[in-house]
Amino acid sequence: MVNNKSVTLDRTFAALADPTRRALLARLDAEEAVTVSELARPFPVSLPAIMKHLDVLSDAGLIVRSKSGRTVTCQLKAEPMEQAMNWLAHYQRYWTQQLDRLATFLEEEDKWPASPASPSSAASTPRPRKSTKPGRSPKK
Repeated sequence: MVNNKSVTLDRTFAALADPTRRALLARLDAEEAVTVSELARPFPVSLPAIMKHLDVLSDAGLIVRSKSGRTVTCQLKAEPMEQAMNWLAHYQRYWTQQLDRLATFLEEEDKWPASPASPSSAASTPRPRKSTKPGRSPKK
């Protein structure tokens, strides 16, 4: 049996994966309630395409739509993002620990005496370029 939290998390990340949907959410975050027509206006895609994006966001539980007459209004519902943030926070602890260890390593490396440059690397010079005509080389 599939865990309901896992399904919600999968839908949330799938919805957030698209830049158009993230832009729609950002617009809904900036304004309390926005009509579908107002949401669609700045995008270079058709209204049906925006409606499909809104369906994905609605299925993920990230927006709520309400209808008054012929006008459909959307509002942000950020609760599913909390579960995603908790999931990410778990892995943030892992990477924070890894980065802390890297910082410690680099600080200790600064304490080591500097190794002198190899004499051979100081004396090396780049090889001269071959001068050939562009194109295919003749067969021999």
